[in-house]
Amino acid sequence: MTTSQPSTAAHPDYPAHDSAHVIADDGEALTVAAGLAEAFRPGAAERDAQRRLPHAEIDQLSSSGLLAITVPRTHGGADVTAGTLAEVFRLLATADASIAQIPQSHFVFVNVLRAQGSAVQQDFFFREVLAGRRFGNAQAEAGTPHSQDIRTRLEPDGDGGYVLHGTKNYCTGALFAHWIPVLARGAGDKPHVAYVPHDAPGVTVIDDWDGMGQRTTASGTVRLKDVVVPADRVVPHHLTFEGPQLHGAYAQLLHAAIDSGAARAALTEAAEFVRTKSRPWFESGPATAAEDPLLIQRFGTLELQVRAAQALLETAALTVDAATADLTDDTAAEASIAVAAAKAYAAETAVDTASALFEVAGTRAALNGLNLHRHWRDARTHTLHDPVRWKVQHLGRYVLSGTRPPRHGLL
Repeated sequence: MTTSQPSTAAHPDYPAHDSAHVIADDGEALTVAAGLAEAFRPGAAERDAQRRLPHAEIDQLSSSGLLAITVPRTHGGADVTAGTLAEVFRLLATADASIAQIPQSHFVFVNVLRAQGSAVQQDFFFREVLAGRRFGNAQAEAGTPHSQDIRTRLEPDGDGGYVLHGTKNYCTGALFAHWIPVLARGAGDKPHVAYVPHDAPGVTVIDDWDGMGQRTTASGTVRLKDVVVPADRVVPHHLTFEGPQLHGAYAQLLHAAIDSGAARAALTEAAEFVRTKSRPWFESGPATAAEDPLLIQRFGTLELQVRAAQALLETAALTVDAATADLTDDTAAEASIAVAAAKAYAAETAVDTASALFEVAGTRAALNGLNLHRHWRDARTHTLHDPVRWKVQHLGRYVLSGTRPPRHGLL
């Protein structure tokens, strides 16, 4: 592998080097995330209704320094805990679930570099991230027998580098990215990740996402035709899964955080609607809907679910952090199981709470112009990312027979 450093690709949205703030520690990361959530919340319904992509908001996210908070301290980053990162995602999702989902892959591919990147690759790409550069993703493919059947190929070009070709779908973050990490099969049919500039020749990013929810994630298609990739932009991702690993647990923890935040957002908006807009049912007696004892009971039940989802998320994050400090087969299994529990429960809670919004708020809440249904559409769409029924299967096997979960990127 050559030791030359990759060149920075030209991109119309690139911030200048050193333009991004550098966050110092976990506390600052949480403060910045809370502030951005407050800034993003007022425009969320309109962005969804008009499908206005959040370019300005994602630029704010970059310049705030939040995208660099997992860069190791040895490279100038805050190296925050998994617990802090999960809370950052949960906070962002309470404001806009689409915005929260967009950087999920960014952090996953920072982790790929931490796990398998060479010293030269880490030095270069961590500086890129600290400067506000964004990673997208090009992983999933459509039309194959199953999700792990990857057809995109990384082939030697005969000159020490590679040529990449294939088509990727559901590429959340790619439209907003400066670098697009591409999952491809290389030598021995083993998975590698190629970090490709957004505007590299042969790369086409298509905004063709038309999902009913998560409408502004721009999770469209990336086409790769004879894309030249220098050797120093390729990471041997297959090595990640040859021993105990947290790649899948870490990625799924962030999805659980998004679902947990989406549930809180739906319940918060439901409560505000009932307090300010709902009429009491004529048989209930009180002068306001918020005083209806049956509604009070229902909100209490929903609050229990949302709090439980957040508690499971926090527990899972602590387990991931513990495994990071002492990584073994057993600690990795505990982390994957804890995250599986958090993800399964948060997914159910997000969908149930977003649906219950209409039950407690009444007929008026269903008016299209209010766009309250975005909460359910977002929750239902995001929770389809991977089936929670398999997470429950792994939980059951772990409890009954001590069977460790398999090593893959979705658990």
